[in-house]
Amino acid sequence: MEILIEHENKLPIAASSLLKFAENEKIFLFRGEMGAGKTTLIKSLCLQLGMIDNVSSPTYSIVNEYVFPKGKIYHFDFFRIKNEVEAFDIGFEEYLMSGEYCFIEWPEMIPSLWPEHFIEIKIIEDEQGSRKISAQIM
Repeated sequence: MEILIEHENKLPIAASSLLKFAENEKIFLFRGEMGAGKTTLIKSLCLQLGMIDNVSSPTYSIVNEYVFPKGKIYHFDFFRIKNEVEAFDIGFEEYLMSGEYCFIEWPEMIPSLWPEHFIEIKIIEDEQGSRKISAQIM
C-alpha cells in the first residue's frame, strides 16, 4: 500500500487507511530519515484510535504509554539506544507480547528483536516536502 501526503491535513485519512490495511496487526515499525514525519504519523494514528491525550516523541524515555478507549498504545523511539540490551532492560519483549498497539520508531536499532509479524511503514520525504508512505505486512 502506498499513500502520498502533500499536506499534513491529509494525515487523518492516511492514518485511517493504514489502520484498515493492518486489520488486526498491532505492531508497527516506522522507518524514515530524521524529520520525515514518523512521530507526526503516530500522533495521527493515535487520534484515529480514539486517544485524546497528547502524543510526544519518547526520544529520551524510550517508551511512552498512552491509553485509548480500547486499551493501550506503546510508542517506542530507539534512536538513542546504544545496543539491543537497553531494549531488553525496559522489557521490550513483554510489550510486544501484550496484545496492545506498539508503534516503534528507529527499529533498525533493534533488528534481532523484531517480531515475527508486523506492519512496516516507510516514510520518504520528497524535495517539495510531500511524504510517500508505504505500508507492508511482514
